[in-house]
Amino acid sequence: MANNSPSSNFFSDNADLRWYVDRGVDWAPLVEATEYGFRAPDAIKDIDAAVTFYREVLESVGELSAKYVGAKSSAMDTEHPRVEGGSVIEGPAVTAAFDAFRAAELHRLVFPREFGGLNAPLLVYYLAGEVIARGDVGAMTHFSFHAGIGMAMLAYSIYEGSTKFDVQGGRIESTRFQKQIEEICRGDAWGCMVITEPDAGSDMARLRTKAERDEDGTWRLSGQKIFITSGHAKYHLVIARTEPSSDGGGLGLDGLSMFMVQAFDERPDGTIERYVTIDRVEDKLGHNSSVTAALTYDRTPAQLVGDRGEGFKYMLVLMNNARVGVSFEGIGIIEAALRLARDYAEGRRSMGKSIAQHEMIADYLDEMETDLLALRALAVASAYAEESSQKLGILSKFEATLTDHERQRIERELPRVRARSRRFTPLLKYATSEKAVEHARRCVQIHGGVGYTKEYGAEKLLRDAMVLPIYEGTSQIQSLMAMKDTLNGIVKDPAGFARRSAQSALRARTAQDPLERRVAKIQSLCRGAERSLVAKTAADKLGTVRNLPIGQWKSALVKKWDPKRDFAIAMLHAERLTKMLVDEAVCEVLWEQCQRDSARRPLLERYLERCELRDELLYKEITTTGARILAALAGNEQAQDEAPSAVAAE
Repeated sequence: MANNSPSSNFFSDNADLRWYVDRGVDWAPLVEATEYGFRAPDAIKDIDAAVTFYREVLESVGELSAKYVGAKSSAMDTEHPRVEGGSVIEGPAVTAAFDAFRAAELHRLVFPREFGGLNAPLLVYYLAGEVIARGDVGAMTHFSFHAGIGMAMLAYSIYEGSTKFDVQGGRIESTRFQKQIEEICRGDAWGCMVITEPDAGSDMARLRTKAERDEDGTWRLSGQKIFITSGHAKYHLVIARTEPSSDGGGLGLDGLSMFMVQAFDERPDGTIERYVTIDRVEDKLGHNSSVTAALTYDRTPAQLVGDRGEGFKYMLVLMNNARVGVSFEGIGIIEAALRLARDYAEGRRSMGKSIAQHEMIADYLDEMETDLLALRALAVASAYAEESSQKLGILSKFEATLTDHERQRIERELPRVRARSRRFTPLLKYATSEKAVEHARRCVQIHGGVGYTKEYGAEKLLRDAMVLPIYEGTSQIQSLMAMKDTLNGIVKDPAGFARRSAQSALRARTAQDPLERRVAKIQSLCRGAERSLVAKTAADKLGTVRNLPIGQWKSALVKKWDPKRDFAIAMLHAERLTKMLVDEAVCEVLWEQCQRDSARRPLLERYLERCELRDELLYKEITTTGARILAALAGNEQAQDEAPSAVAAE
């Protein structure tokens, strides 16, 4: 059974999504930045007209998603793509959906008008992605590798300085990858991000694909890449090794560079000349409408992006946007799971009433809805911050024509939105991925025995959700990133941390609004957990320093930190801290929404009701547990260190 097939429009039937378009987003600053400060003659200068256009686009996407994706999701799941004659052949349902997207010009949505685009904000693209993911998350994954890669090419060209701006006309005059971007914009091609290798997944420092330069200056790539989403693309952004690391070990992050590769050419007679071999399409648990390919590069021609050794930096630019996109995938799955579970529960009767009226099931559904609405709030706030940081950075390129208002806004807002995006992105990716799995499984459970069959579509949602905590950075990597940034921030600015701690503690007691007091209490719990981790880390480090001569203490405390040893307690509790930080971020965003619209207060109350006790428990776990595990690990490490000498003695 197809997911959500009774609905004819996946946007119009979603009151919460409509709220963001109509009231929940401060569109004016985003429209102004997207339109380069309204400099171009064809810029949309009327904010209401711009928002009306965005709404019409989302309504169109909602209709197409219901008709071509949601209603065909079962076929998309069973019509597996295959390699034939060196190319990938996709199933009829996927092909029909993307033919419809192309006919509706959806791929033009976020590209600048200079390249044939519609110049809509990325936020609209993300919301459209959620709508598509509700129908079939694999389709949304492939959809994201059209504009996502095209806009990454534009961003890379801007960063490396190969984009020229018409400052007076408020337009991009030319950009390095303009031909490729225009082709993607038309829907005639798409791209992919190529990183993972057989022996290097999360540990990018182990990547071995080589890039060598011929005598004529042509770069050529050689190596194998695996698990490449939409790897049958024409344009590949590839991370490859151009030189050994600075420590002489041969591997490492500083020897990686970014390349743009054209995977094939279409000859005049219609045949294909391939420069990248598609070895296979993976047979996966879920996401069957999305191609996941293994690729081989054999002295494949490539173009260096940026400077040698900047690959990791450029990858992070692309990864941030990808992680926000994956988060909207997760929200689409949760939306589909909630609707499927609720429809079944309301129609299934047991003991004289629908099972939706049974207390436990009612609680399950309430929690699913609360998490869905809360995570969408965090996702919109994260996407807004990330896009604002990029767009304000581009607007700053018009330095010669900036008004005082624009200059002050950039100076004021750019550091704030960059910091917010950096803070929110790993929390969002972690929470949406984990909750998508949790609630897809709950959807199966609510269906009972039939949920385990393929008739109702619940098991498909669970299969599709399982990859979200794995790709684009595992949940554990997101936790370590959040922990590292949080603790580094405290170490760099202890006075600021003390000030924030005091402010939240004071607001938790004295704020006039009871909801504000409760939000401040969550913030205080987070500061307490962070304080405990910093104190334990410092105490452990001080314990090791005491064994050194006093003259070496300062150097050891300031410089000689071993992340594997000195941050052990923080790494052990990183996921618990991340859960607390997610709750803090959600509560802050929902409190901001309450200032804009008092009708959002019940949602914040519902979320606080569930997170307050949860965070108190997490706080206790962080502050009181972990010593036994760390002692066992330390013992194992010592035993491993001693083993070689024992063997030598024998």
